[in-house]
Amino acid sequence: MDALQSVLIFKVSIVYIHIQYERFCIRLEGRVKIEIRPEWLLKKADGGAIALPELLHLLTEVRDRGSISRAAGALGYSYRHAWGLLRQFDEQFGALLVVKVRGQGTVLSPLAEKLIWADRRIAARLSPFLDSLASELEQELAKVLVVAAPAARPLRITASHGFAVAALIAQLQSMATAVDLKYRGSTEAVAALARGECDLAGFHVPVEQFRREAAAQYLQSLEPAKHTLIHLAYRTQGLFVAKGNPKGVTGLADLVRPDVRFVNRQRGSGTRMLLDLLLARDHLDSAAVGGYESAEFTHAAVAAYVASGMADVGFGVEAAARRFDLDFLPILREQYFFACDSSALAGLAITGVRDVMRSARFKASVDALAGYDGALSGTLTKLDALI
Repeated sequence: MDALQSVLIFKVSIVYIHIQYERFCIRLEGRVKIEIRPEWLLKKADGGAIALPELLHLLTEVRDRGSISRAAGALGYSYRHAWGLLRQFDEQFGALLVVKVRGQGTVLSPLAEKLIWADRRIAARLSPFLDSLASELEQELAKVLVVAAPAARPLRITASHGFAVAALIAQLQSMATAVDLKYRGSTEAVAALARGECDLAGFHVPVEQFRREAAAQYLQSLEPAKHTLIHLAYRTQGLFVAKGNPKGVTGLADLVRPDVRFVNRQRGSGTRMLLDLLLARDHLDSAAVGGYESAEFTHAAVAAYVASGMADVGFGVEAAARRFDLDFLPILREQYFFACDSSALAGLAITGVRDVMRSARFKASVDALAGYDGALSGTLTKLDALI
């Protein structure tokens, strides 16, 4: 990459805006769906630059199909167009992205593989922030699209980022349910509920060991007489390691080895809090863990960090490890809950979201996630269950 003498320029662009109007009697309500995705440029010192999304799609297909012509056909490109994209990069940066290998066809160069991993890491790190921003923009645009009557208040969700949460949001939005989404750490989420800033606050606690200790932080904001828990899913947390486990990691004790690089979650996240409890149980000094002070904001970002070779071990949910083709060492099982005001349980908003969570469609989507179990999704639990 040094030979390219390049810098990375990141540009966030709104790539999909869909405005749909629904008529009911004589009322017209504006519904706006916004998706924000990161787009990045590879820029040379002399001013030459390539916008990478199209190129990355092509490289991914070449990797999967072993041929430029088959990759072009899968994307609906002509062979000439696909070859032109690759040649443009070669000419501007003096580095090959694909090479011919006897008996294997066309394969990606190490540089091309790194570009693909960089793109996946960018998406993993930025997605929760961009999803939250998109939700905020949707609410603001909806205000000016109202013609006759104000739209119903959106369901306000503040939650720790997770795969089952994303699945729920996707299903709600497919049903045209307005959602005001904010991804925050678990402790921030329950604090927002206590302040009346959201309807549902998502957080997670271990099923058995450390349940009481983990719950103590959340109980500073939640009250048994005022709040109720809605079970979203069970999930498994553990260690992420590269395919084949080249460092021979067998457990938490390996995190203090000088040859092991770790990548952590951000302060305030339930996962980092859980890791601290585990380290204390095993009498392991966090200061001896190389990379303990690093901070990634999602399980997927941690997995991408390990998959790119920038760390040897991460800690998070199994689904993230499997998505990045990592090996996974399970450590414990936990529950993901939504907390809400008990007085809101009979309201249409909470009743509606519980109906979705209890549906066969949603449970199937949760069960399809590695390490997740959606059998009890939507069931109610008293806050006392945390203690």
